[in-house]
Amino acid sequence: MKIAVFGLGYVGLSNAIMLSQHNEVVGCDISQPRVDMLRGGKSPIQDVLVQEYLQRDDLNLEFTTKFEDAIAGAEFAVVAVPTNYDVDNNFFDTSAVDTVIEGVLKASDTAIIVIKSTIPVGYVSSARDRFASDRILFSPEFLREGQALHDNLHPSRIIVGERSERGQRFADLLSQPVLDDDTPVLLTDPNEAEAIKLFANTYLAMRVAFFNELDSYSLSRGLDTRQIIEGIGHDPRIGSHYNNPSFGYGGYCLPKDTKQLLANYSEVPQNLIRAIVDANRTRKDFLADRIIEKGPEKVGVFRLVMKAGSDNFRQSSIQGIMKRVKAKGIEVIVYEPVMEEDSFFGSRVERDLEKFKADCDVIIANRLDPELADVRDKVFTRDLFGAD
Repeated sequence: MKIAVFGLGYVGLSNAIMLSQHNEVVGCDISQPRVDMLRGGKSPIQDVLVQEYLQRDDLNLEFTTKFEDAIAGAEFAVVAVPTNYDVDNNFFDTSAVDTVIEGVLKASDTAIIVIKSTIPVGYVSSARDRFASDRILFSPEFLREGQALHDNLHPSRIIVGERSERGQRFADLLSQPVLDDDTPVLLTDPNEAEAIKLFANTYLAMRVAFFNELDSYSLSRGLDTRQIIEGIGHDPRIGSHYNNPSFGYGGYCLPKDTKQLLANYSEVPQNLIRAIVDANRTRKDFLADRIIEKGPEKVGVFRLVMKAGSDNFRQSSIQGIMKRVKAKGIEVIVYEPVMEEDSFFGSRVERDLEKFKADCDVIIANRLDPELADVRDKVFTRDLFGAD
């Protein structure tokens, strides 16, 4: 069958590639340069497996900027456009999703719309009322940056937010290219599918915040954080995953999803969800003070990206540390070789690593890198296990 995918970022592109192994897929994006790159077999996102698959000749996959070409004859329309958290309105900005839904409904009388973008609880029910159509579903994604296609081919679970024959059909489409034999498939109601995504990411944020606060306590009391984490991690109920201290949780999903879930609690008593959001800010305050106490004249920021193998700057936790340090009048220099701009929020961007290391009194790194081994005495990091 033909499937249209709107939005070719991490979620949309990885889904388009995966689905095109057994179906005709047209990926649509408003960015002509992005589409041109993809037509040339080059990935616009940093993901090794995505780049490998784009070189294959067995994919039934095309790319376009023309909405009408993408939706013509499509049985499913996958929506994977951005939804950013609107601080002023305390809610996800779903205007881009609305625009795609409206376009699909006008262009096709039959295409089933499957939203992959993260949305607030209640969005599908509201959209069905606003657009007077029941052809709108939600299927949450659980992808890591830099590993999006891998996680689609080896999913922890497949969830479609409608208990129906068409919901099962779309679940079957997602299951067909999966490389594992025992992937759980869940058909849920719409609100429940939306809640699963927000609660899953908020739990992960809570785990990050917990180990960060453990680390803050250890730093304040002169304790060895690593010994404590290793000791508690042997409890099988806790485990040794997602336990590496950092400058805070960040990236595409966790900051906005935790805030959105908190907004969904506006009329429900809670303490924990608010604490998770607040803990991230407190962690950045605590570590920024530690850096400032060293009295540096120039602080270097080694990489803005969130994770190894990723090119995402958005909401990276190191930016919060950077802003707090700059507020004290300390010069900040950014080393980010993938940036084309010469400055980042008023700070010089340096692409010469040796010059960067020589110019800085303190270098902050959310994650250690072998490139910093020769200046380890300058480096401030909380990366204890060399993992994301």
